Amino acid sequence: MITITSEKLFSRAEKCIPGGVNSPVRAFRSVGLSPRFIVRGRGCHVYDADGNQYIDYVGSWGPLIVGHTHPEIVAAIREQAGRGSSFGAPTTLEIELAEMLVAALPSMEMVRMVSSGTEATMSAIRLARGATGRKKVVKFAGCYHGHADALLIKAGSGATTLGVPDSSGVPEEFTNLTLSAVFNDLASVDALLAEYSREIAAIIVEPVAGNMGTIPPEPGFLEGLRQRCTQHGIILIFDEVMTGFRVAYGGAQNLYKITPDLTCLGKIIGGGLPVGAFGGRRELMELLAPLGSVYQAGTLSGNPLAMAAGRATLKILQTEGFYTQLERKAAYLSRETDKLFTSHDIPHYCTRVGSMFCTYFTDTPVKNYQQAQQADTQQFARYFAGMLNQGIYLAPSQFEAGFLSAAHTQEDLDQTLKAMEKSLAELEK
Repeated sequence: MITITSEKLFSRAEKCIPGGVNSPVRAFRSVGLSPRFIVRGRGCHVYDADGNQYIDYVGSWGPLIVGHTHPEIVAAIREQAGRGSSFGAPTTLEIELAEMLVAALPSMEMVRMVSSGTEATMSAIRLARGATGRKKVVKFAGCYHGHADALLIKAGSGATTLGVPDSSGVPEEFTNLTLSAVFNDLASVDALLAEYSREIAAIIVEPVAGNMGTIPPEPGFLEGLRQRCTQHGIILIFDEVMTGFRVAYGGAQNLYKITPDLTCLGKIIGGGLPVGAFGGRRELMELLAPLGSVYQAGTLSGNPLAMAAGRATLKILQTEGFYTQLERKAAYLSRETDKLFTSHDIPHYCTRVGSMFCTYFTDTPVKNYQQAQQADTQQFARYFAGMLNQGIYLAPSQFEAGFLSAAHTQEDLDQTLKAMEKSLAELEK
């Protein structure tokens, strides 16, 4: 596969952009390669600057659940762009998307639009602190909630990929207010509650951990968090930036029938454009300015282009049978992946929730961050390179989820499995 143009572009980018990329995991460093520079996408395919075509399982890290350049979304963006890209003033589009979100998530009586998932989680935590008068926050090792200072404690995503569990530039005074527990381990939560229950404002969690691969919640885990938060007057925050409208319409809370106090959304609700949102019970949300004393603002919040794209996307997701068909395809790919790895006797552990999936290069179950870190990242890097060379675009990290879209056809899935067969055969040599 020819990659000369991408390599030249990367060299050029390194001169003016730190590391040559605007988000660390894109650098391909953990897999020992240089990134492909993408010039366009259509359906489930992306095309790089050298003209190579790939079947895409990154999907812009999750939001492109209907595929690239879906005609209805393109039309919505084009129509709104002709009217104006930003006003810094209220628009009808904001109301319409907010109404759709409130209707989809029973836990969300009101919602505030922002421009990124980081803004959403940061604002939700500020609101939880304002509502409770408490300072500390509990997060789970390996769960990534954006790059706000207080949340870069044992964070997943790029921090894990690059082997940087914490970040320099974050004062200890901020991190002292963040407590870390073990995902899927209620005993670790109880240990923190025993000492700090009256100081904890919020517990924030990815209901399906998607930033250390894909790790489903164990039975009783989310229910246990809900019960403990209710008992101790703690705000339960679901970070559904990744899972919202991905694992089910309305997200993981609808799939698992758990009601958080606050929910953070992003990715899919912007149809591929920058977006974020947080919402919850009316009495909590009315603590926000201009009604209350918890301040949050943003010039581009509720950007009309993102609102138009998000509204168009959610309408497509409401099509009868959309999630049933997506589930069928994702189940097929996951099942056949497991069979292929088993037939080649390669240690692995496959996980999946809806159209999110991961294959860990380890022979032990992966239920939390510590277990995820036992995966063989060098083996993954070889596998990634083999798949990429055959036109399969996976996330360049063992610790990132893969995403299936409605645009993937049976032919695409079978082509992926054929590439997988060849890649696994190479690993055996």
